Amino acid sequence: MTSDDDAAVLRRALDQLAGLLDDVPAGALGDRTPCEQWSVRDLVDHVVAAPAKFARMARGESIDWTQPTPSAGDDPAAEFRTHADDLLEAWRDSGAGSGPVALDWLCAELAVHTWDLATATGRSTDDLDQGVAERGLTFLRANLTEDNRSPAFGPEQRAPEGADTYGRAAAFAGRSA
Repeated sequence: MTSDDDAAVLRRALDQLAGLLDDVPAGALGDRTPCEQWSVRDLVDHVVAAPAKFARMARGESIDWTQPTPSAGDDPAAEFRTHADDLLEAWRDSGAGSGPVALDWLCAELAVHTWDLATATGRSTDDLDQGVAERGLTFLRANLTEDNRSPAFGPEQRAPEGADTYGRAAAFAGRSA
């Protein structure tokens, strides 16, 4: 796969998550998500902030993931798209995956949170790019161990029969799919 192909995968992952953010009903922001301690608003805030953090990492800056996440504001999808464009530029400038932010790590983060948001808002992931989730799941299986799961990931869960790749990635990341 060329770096242009990799950039296209990352763009699809970001675009489809932006599309989900476009469709979050305002009345759902207080609802629970598959992330036990998070409401939909908390998840949206985290998802919107993540590309900016990954862009800073790609530029060699250190990130403290434990710092409180800022509000995504009144138009989370637009804010996310701005951060997504910045991430793509930083990722390409850093060597397109050969730098500190590997594409498969990004796919894992984006795939699991895509599933989280889709599930919380009652949307299927069947029509999304399964290749994004497959890359993320492959990364998770190779890198997520019993020793490094906590606190962000719980124990692997059993994916339901017939689950798509997003559901399987979420189950591997500890979500009750």
